Amino acid sequence: MILLMTTAPPEKSPWGMAGKLPPLGLAYVAGALEKNGYAVEIFDNYLMERSIEEVKLEVRKRQPEIVGITCSSLTYTRCIETAKAVKEAYPSCKVVVGGPHPSYMPQTMLQHQEIDYVVIGEGEQAMVQLVASITNGEKAETVAKIPGVACKLNGEVVKTAPKFINDLDQVPFPARHLLPMKMYDRALSYLDVKPVDTMSVLRGCPYKCAYCETRALWGTTCRAFSPQRVVDEIKHMVENYGSKGIYFVGDNFTINKKHTSELCRLIVENKLDIKWICETRADLISKELLVDMKSAGCQTIFFGVESGSPTIQQKLHKNIDLQEVKSTFDLCRQVGIKTATSFMLGIPGETVEDMKETFKFAKSLNADWCLFNIYIACPGSELYDEVMSQGLYDQMDNYLARVKTKDFDYDMLVKIQRDFQRNCQRSASRLIRVIRQEGIGSAVKKGAKLIFH
Repeated sequence: MILLMTTAPPEKSPWGMAGKLPPLGLAYVAGALEKNGYAVEIFDNYLMERSIEEVKLEVRKRQPEIVGITCSSLTYTRCIETAKAVKEAYPSCKVVVGGPHPSYMPQTMLQHQEIDYVVIGEGEQAMVQLVASITNGEKAETVAKIPGVACKLNGEVVKTAPKFINDLDQVPFPARHLLPMKMYDRALSYLDVKPVDTMSVLRGCPYKCAYCETRALWGTTCRAFSPQRVVDEIKHMVENYGSKGIYFVGDNFTINKKHTSELCRLIVENKLDIKWICETRADLISKELLVDMKSAGCQTIFFGVESGSPTIQQKLHKNIDLQEVKSTFDLCRQVGIKTATSFMLGIPGETVEDMKETFKFAKSLNADWCLFNIYIACPGSELYDEVMSQGLYDQMDNYLARVKTKDFDYDMLVKIQRDFQRNCQRSASRLIRVIRQEGIGSAVKKGAKLIFH
């Protein structure tokens, strides 16, 4: 039996997820393993938050031949603790780690003797081949040649480049049946229905944003599930889990406009009564496409604008015209689709004046939701390398860096963030919009909440 696990969330971290969502990555790997005839279980400890001793009990009870643990830079310490617990509980099992951090820095995982193998990049094919090699008792030299696998060979870390899946329709549905779906946070403020569930629709990104590590994990080519495959999975979600809302995960949902329009057509044609939100760039939108999306149930679009300063836009390699961003938000309002957007504060080289420029631009967009986030340098990105090489940080949390420059430090950014968030939400135009959309009662409640918080 193969046991796939998440770790408990880190204690007192300002960056942990507020909501608890199903671990889609593990569910995809589980689905691929089941398709190949393996018995699989998932223990989502990010959801359950069980102690290390309780984790040991779970492992002893199941006695798995292989344990796979997903890991991010945020949960790195927890992952090592969990791997040690697994080996103490059942020494004969093999421990495999995968996910973002192991993909970027496999050597930091394999320096711990409790970890036998690392899966780099997307895990379905690599994990299936790795499990087959382990269960067949193949030699380490053979295992080390599997694409997307890193391990120790003769005392040295060796790794083989991942092989990406071109036809994503070959990937089975995520094995959500192995997860306690009713225990997750299946509500989202961006959608007025529930339960809301997440779906992955594409992988890879051709853009070169300096702050983002996506390309290092999923590759530089955008690969998408076909519109028919997406519709089939929506039907599956509705029939098996009662889904009424879908959050389509993926930074560039509308990167292929023809593909997106076809998906919308199929949703309408199949009479799927579903509301949904997607993420995309503001320069990947047209009015015709928005009309199609609205007719198919799109309620909200999330745009990561990141900065209102042209200087910082260039620094980030975002390469998006701010006037085009405004035009896109206007088009969304015309069509009747709500908008959500996010901005980052604390980019290396950014000044307080740049941040004020971002705030002014953010208010001008008049989005339905606007978030200001503090930039944290994360492995796998161009900016992370700059921060580390120039020592532009004053605190490390595992492998995440809190940026500090001559213009700001983390504590200062927290104060700016709170001020921006409070003042943006209090705007008169926002309250007027809430009155129009939700009524005077809701506006009064939200206004009071902003005043007292």
